[in-house]
Amino acid sequence: MVIGKGGKSAVATLVERTSRFLILVPLIGRDSLSVGEAVIAATHGLPTQIRRSLTWDCGAEMARHATITATGLPVFFAYPHSPWERGSNENLNRIFREFFPKGVPITSDPNYLAMVASDINDRPRKIHNWKKPSEIFAELVEANASTD
Repeated sequence: MVIGKGGKSAVATLVERTSRFLILVPLIGRDSLSVGEAVIAATHGLPTQIRRSLTWDCGAEMARHATITATGLPVFFAYPHSPWERGSNENLNRIFREFFPKGVPITSDPNYLAMVASDINDRPRKIHNWKKPSEIFAELVEANASTD
């Protein structure tokens, strides 16, 4: 989760580990109920193969993690003060901060956040031999569809 100016706005950043594909989840609140419902809604339509697990840091916003686990998406927690356990997510949070620097409110407009995510997902990455995360993600979804 990335928090905006004065802690009054926030967005959840979900990163698929293989492709480094980013999904931005607008949050109406930072409480566990709001975050849980938003994460469930954002991950609901994803193929099962991609929804293998969710790793989160140890914030109070995941106090109701059992509601997410009940949907078939197990939640794991990184050790406190161990950002390297969520390296892909931390790197994408840094890229997200190019659009919303610290001290700036984060919009909850899903269309604008989708545009930001699309821009980030369309950046070629060295780790993927200069393919885009959106291309790798599409390949994963297609491979999953062909095995069903």
